[in-house]
Amino acid sequence: MLIKKIIKVVLLLLGGLYVLLQGFALEVEGDTVGAISFILLTWLYIGWTKHKSKLFLLFLVVFTIAQVLGYITWYSPDLKEGQTDYLYYISNILSIASYGFLIIKMLLQLNLKTVFSELAIPVIVLVVLDVFCVSLISSTTENVFNYYEYTLEFAYNSVVMILLSMALINYMYRNNNKSMLFLIGSIFIVFSEIMQLAYFYILDDDNSLGYVYSFFLVVAFVFYYMQSQHIVTDPIPLYSDDSVEV
Repeated sequence: MLIKKIIKVVLLLLGGLYVLLQGFALEVEGDTVGAISFILLTWLYIGWTKHKSKLFLLFLVVFTIAQVLGYITWYSPDLKEGQTDYLYYISNILSIASYGFLIIKMLLQLNLKTVFSELAIPVIVLVVLDVFCVSLISSTTENVFNYYEYTLEFAYNSVVMILLSMALINYMYRNNNKSMLFLIGSIFIVFSEIMQLAYFYILDDDNSLGYVYSFFLVVAFVFYYMQSQHIVTDPIPLYSDDSVEV
């Protein structure tokens, strides 16, 4: 238990340091701290989580590998004009896959027949909003990326929005603390990704966005870890109370 508490304290300190480094545009140092933090978070989950989820563990492992590759990118040889940055594609594909594991996890836990019978209208509305938001967000970088980069970015944005929609559906379906914590984490993930996109490709001279997107990312994973400590339960009726455990 002592090691667990020490890791949690270290993670909180590293999270604060990560926000500061990204806010000061010290991206190499920030990515270093980020990679170490995700390795520690994965270790914390594996070593001290009573009810582990294989898909959530896959999410953590794959996302961590993507962050480590992002760190390695800083020390890879400079690309010549016309060369393909394979690490860029691999790390982004891994991030997409990691979010995909979370989506699959929720799909497997939902009774789809019940969802479509009781939440048909919200599902339709969310699909329309997803298409609109992904198209709007992706259009902001249409002139920044080449065809393949834009396709990858479009896929990335699509998966992130699907994750948020699935988290909202999961919360409406289950109505419990675990689903609420997961929804909040997913909201912060989406905010972080949007701010990160603006920081790197749209408003690259606005360092304040570095504080924002990195803070949102840290908060998102705090909520993701919190929800991972709860077991999956049956849906709770709307009139029932569910006490919060921290």
